[in-house]
Amino acid sequence: MQQDLKQRRETLEKQRDALAERLRKINLDFRRGLDRDLDEQAQELENAEVLQEIARVTAEELNRIELALQRIEQAMRHQQQ
Repeated sequence: MQQDLKQRRETLEKQRDALAERLRKINLDFRRGLDRDLDEQAQELENAEVLQEIARVTAEELNRIELALQRIEQAMRHQQQ
């Protein structure tokens, strides 16, 4: 069982890292601001709503993974006792 928990933890840590990187890139994109070209600005504004939703869903999934990792750590400590 301990090995199963370790494998699950490793899988979740990889997912967490990938989601954190995705969220970091989205935030960088938002901070970059709008392009000078008006046509490009229009496209960026259309994409902003989609990016916001992707960021929201990513943050929620990241939170679920963090909670699962906490539960795994607790279970592993419990098994060691």
